[in-house]
Amino acid sequence: MAANTTEGPTVAPRRKMNILFSLTLILLLLALWIVLGFWTDKFWTPLNITNLMRQGSMTAILALGQTFVIITAGIDLSVGAIVGFCTVIIAWLLHAGFPVWAAILITLLFGVLIGAFHGFGIVRMGLPPFIITLATLTSLRGIGLLITNGSTINIVNDDFTNFSVSDFLGIPSLFWMVILVAIPAVVFLHLSRWGRYLFAVGSNREAARLSGVNVNWMIYLAYILSGTCAAFVGVLLASRIAIGNATQADGWELQAIASSVIGGTSLFGAVGSVYGPLIGAFILATINNGANLLNLNSFWQRIITGVLIIVIVYFDQLRRRRL
Repeated sequence: MAANTTEGPTVAPRRKMNILFSLTLILLLLALWIVLGFWTDKFWTPLNITNLMRQGSMTAILALGQTFVIITAGIDLSVGAIVGFCTVIIAWLLHAGFPVWAAILITLLFGVLIGAFHGFGIVRMGLPPFIITLATLTSLRGIGLLITNGSTINIVNDDFTNFSVSDFLGIPSLFWMVILVAIPAVVFLHLSRWGRYLFAVGSNREAARLSGVNVNWMIYLAYILSGTCAAFVGVLLASRIAIGNATQADGWELQAIASSVIGGTSLFGAVGSVYGPLIGAFILATINNGANLLNLNSFWQRIITGVLIIVIVYFDQLRRRRL
């Protein structure tokens, strides 16, 4: 019965609007590339395109994890802190002599545990997602600083650090990681019953429960996926900067939320996709990259991002009224 909780007369128009919205995002991204190509002769250089792909990749993965949570009408403010904390964990493990594969698995396990803790706080303790994840954000920064005594841990493992600057078939390895995460995410969210359950929970929790959906388990799963994605980004960031530092990725949670919202994920829940946040992340990366090439004040980047969020949320409200 649960599979039918997301079906109804609004499904077809909603799908059509999602397709149109995704096409609009792609056109916006292409327009940005064309405009920047005219404004600066450095944009289309191979070096800049490679940098752009690397810049957007980690935000894209973070935004994808955030999307699972927002679809359930929740929020995860801790993802930036998880990234910074996980750079410390993997740096410490590598410094202690753990093999790279073991250090990565243990670090990802921390992401799972943090996500499960968020689920426990929301489901069992009855805490709002905003509160429990905000508390984790603050705590993880402090724990990471205690572990490092306010300093950093250098990573001297060349096999690990070389990954972030390597490429395969001319495409940066970091971008391949986006594809690695996106493919199973598409299967999970759009082609499996678990994805339908997530949308059902975000649409109406009580109706989903009455239809046989284990609402509590789906909330656990959404936050575990978000925590795991954030831990994975922590591994990638540690590989790129070759240090473990708890203060890294400060503010990335806002970038992840912005990318997801710009990509069409509704903050009211029950609306979202895999491809939208990925495109949204590269729209933000393009804006930041173009601003740097044009020597534009970094404050303008924040203003542009804020305006985009306002516009997207406004049109999301209009879309909801029509359905």
